Amino acid sequence: MNIPGGLPLAREEDEEDCAALVLGIGNLLWADEGFGVRCVEEMHATCDLAPGVRLLDGGTQGLYLVGAIARAARLIVFDAIDYGEAPGTLKVVFGEEVAGFMGCRKMSLHQTGFQDVLAAADLLGRRPPVMALIGVQAEALDDWGGPLRPVVRAQVGPAIAQACALLAEWGLACRPRPAAPAAGLLGFGLSSSAYEQR
Repeated sequence: MNIPGGLPLAREEDEEDCAALVLGIGNLLWADEGFGVRCVEEMHATCDLAPGVRLLDGGTQGLYLVGAIARAARLIVFDAIDYGEAPGTLKVVFGEEVAGFMGCRKMSLHQTGFQDVLAAADLLGRRPPVMALIGVQAEALDDWGGPLRPVVRAQVGPAIAQACALLAEWGLACRPRPAAPAAGLLGFGLSSSAYEQR
């Protein structure tokens, strides 16, 4: 299924193996919880990706993401995480730590769902051998319909820079480009420019 003007949502029958999957997870409707989705939205608008790199808005799709995860040789996940740090703190963890942070001090139901996704990919023998979680410490999660807080929004660019650096290390460098006005990832008024800049 495609969102008008954006990238496809996860659908197993459309998926192909990829060298790297860059996945944003979270819920746009709960303030800072939307950090991961905002990162892939911005990356889609401002980066030319290397062949073999797939960018996906995973939202809160949970187990529907197993197919995409299982087909990736490497995985980068953007998400709002409770590291127990000051709001806006950006942190990158790798390998087995990814699942550990997805499960500690859960802030939303999608995090438990993502642990299940990794476990299901493991059972299939297709868990990506290389994984990174680029997470930000949330400030507000209880603001239904609210935007990212400024301290969290300020970390979208640095998070994308971290992802681009990892991709370059893996021989999959992306190139920055000026954002095109029609390059939005999300439709129906949920894009950052329409939804959060009110």
